[in-house]
Amino acid sequence: MCLPWAGWGSVLDNAVSESFMASLKTELLYQHRFLSREAVRMAVFDYMEGFYNRVWRHSSLGYLSPSLTMSRLR
Repeated sequence: MCLPWAGWGSVLDNAVSESFMASLKTELLYQHRFLSREAVRMAVFDYMEGFYNRVWRHSSLGYLSPSLTMSRLR
């Protein structure tokens, strides 16, 4: 078995990105049939900016949305 390039437990570990990709596939990509790459690009953008970053509660953020977390930091 190979260690991630940043090592176990590093902030550069890809667990968060893998979780995002799993959510994206399950909640968006597997639910629709897209007719063009542009349609996929727009749907992914809308999912990320309209739902995932504003509404979705992330366990890595104490079950708060990223937008709420950022507003609390300001």
